[in-house]
Amino acid sequence: MAFVKISEQASLYDDLEKKTVGEILRDINNEDKKVALAVEKAIPQIEKLVSQIVPRMKRGGRIFYIGAGTSGRLGVLDASEIPPTFGMEPTWVIGLIAGGDTALRNPVENAEDNTTQGWKDLEKFNINNKDTVIGIAASGTTPYVIGALNTCREHGILTAAITSNPDAPVSRAADIAIEMVVGPEYVTGSSRMKSGTGQKMICNMITTSVMIKMGRVKGNKMVNMQLSNAKLVDRGTRMIVEELALPYDEARRLLLMHGSVKKAVDDYREHEHHI
Repeated sequence: MAFVKISEQASLYDDLEKKTVGEILRDINNEDKKVALAVEKAIPQIEKLVSQIVPRMKRGGRIFYIGAGTSGRLGVLDASEIPPTFGMEPTWVIGLIAGGDTALRNPVENAEDNTTQGWKDLEKFNINNKDTVIGIAASGTTPYVIGALNTCREHGILTAAITSNPDAPVSRAADIAIEMVVGPEYVTGSSRMKSGTGQKMICNMITTSVMIKMGRVKGNKMVNMQLSNAKLVDRGTRMIVEELALPYDEARRLLLMHGSVKKAVDDYREHEHHI
């Protein structure tokens, strides 16, 4: 049976240029409502992936996202948000995009068609069998991603794929296939829309659940976040006020001295205990 790209089938809407702005926005919103439901159906596969990543990460393994175009950008986006959110070194979750960082802003011609470059890009990071490689490809056919996943599997590296098409070639190249079937895009084939939204949701789900299981969250708070602006210093200070019942100024002083809510609270409790 021929592989059918649902993500590239004709939009359910036509004559878009004749619609009013309000109609266009409501139609896009109606399509977007389908995304979370499509992601929900993929939770068993996401759960399987996360439960295999955590023990690997505890032994020093890393997560690599790899993709081209929108898919590549979203992997890089998720990876770039881990250090400020969870206080992890940027070496723990790494996003790679076909064509390199230039491709984040500008299309790089033919970058996604190279079947060997993905593995070469991973090799620069001394990839090993404690690591996990997650290929993102809405179409499910991106050669850059499929080539990388195939070589990873030959080297015993855990692989996953996030795609918008069932039984896609990229799914067959991965140990765990996360297939989020969002249906045709509002603008035919424009996978930056529903596919991209769903990919962002899934990436957020993977790394957030991994980081919680790695002990980077306490209760429901980002106790390891980087204090990179006044808003975050204030948020961290209020967490310490709540946790230790200290005056605001004292909590702020402790936070800035230790650099994270977790370190400030742990140190305060340790010294309080010895008095």
